[in-house]
Amino acid sequence: MRVRSAILRQMGLPKPYAKSRPLTIETIDLAEPGQDEVLVKIAAAGVCHSDLSSINGDRPRILPCALGHEASGSIAALGPGVTDLEVGDHVVMSFLPTCGACPSCAEGRASLCEPGHKANAAGTLRGGGRRITCEGVSVSHHCGVCAFSEYAVISRRSVVKITKAISLADAALFGCAVMTGVGAVMNTCQVRPGQSVAVVGLGGVGLSAVLGAIASGASRVVAIDLMPWKLDFARQIGATDAFNAGDADVVQKVREATGGGVDHAIEMAGVAKAFELAFAITRRGGTTATAGLAHPDSRFAVPPVPLVGEERVIKGSYMGSCVPSRDIPRYIELYRAGRLPVDRLTSSTGPLDEINEAFDRLDRGEVIRQLVVM
Repeated sequence: MRVRSAILRQMGLPKPYAKSRPLTIETIDLAEPGQDEVLVKIAAAGVCHSDLSSINGDRPRILPCALGHEASGSIAALGPGVTDLEVGDHVVMSFLPTCGACPSCAEGRASLCEPGHKANAAGTLRGGGRRITCEGVSVSHHCGVCAFSEYAVISRRSVVKITKAISLADAALFGCAVMTGVGAVMNTCQVRPGQSVAVVGLGGVGLSAVLGAIASGASRVVAIDLMPWKLDFARQIGATDAFNAGDADVVQKVREATGGGVDHAIEMAGVAKAFELAFAITRRGGTTATAGLAHPDSRFAVPPVPLVGEERVIKGSYMGSCVPSRDIPRYIELYRAGRLPVDRLTSSTGPLDEINEAFDRLDRGEVIRQLVVM
């Protein structure tokens, strides 16, 4: 079938993207779903910083690439071997296809699935194939999802069936922002009621972590960012404290406000200095986690004395340490119960044709989460 899709053909084009047009809306040829694959009618797709990292070249992809990794939709057709889904089912996509059989999956660490990571790096679906061509040229699948498309062929291992009691527009956020942010709190850090949490970097993922900390019963939820309006928004959704990361005394102020630092500091900015700040505000015996994907050449400095003498813990968190089939439905139930109001994170919605303008707004820090609605 022929469908419209946003294709990235060249990385590192100059800003503004509304002028350089790194994403071109093209009509592609989409093959039928193969073994253990499904055809999904995309309903909504989130505009995420991970997509921006491919556009600006921080996270190189095999080009040309059909971009987009955070999405919701409905099953339009089933490929051979798919017997546990039906046409019309609502689904959320996971940006990592999990095999369920490798050593990581067997340990319950699906976010580290080795075959899934290899497929994503190769720009293929979980089974190793590509289903997109444009003018006879093969096109890579971004994270196995290709969310900025009207339809997408996706591995069964990349979709999670969800209840129809939630709108597909709200459901899209659970595919990345919520899974990564809430998962970092609940899975990676395993925050307990009464503990204190700081989140450094208040994009869609960081603010999802703020909501996750509140839902986990944290007694203090500290929000840190460079932009005052994001700090105000964090207070509106329940953060108990907010500090500007550009304040020269921010570390001292956070430590004084929290009685020596927080139990868990989670860095979501994707900047080395942000991680160093998070480490500096973590209390003795506390955990500093990072889910921010900094540039591959970035390095952070951690003094060894407090790491040893204070028994600090440093953790990485990819995909919120989630098992998508387990955690996405669980987080949706928290949303439906009113404990995880992630719908408040949607700044705006817009059409596929305005996707470059959406990335300009994201790059300038003017929005939290934008949705492309098909």
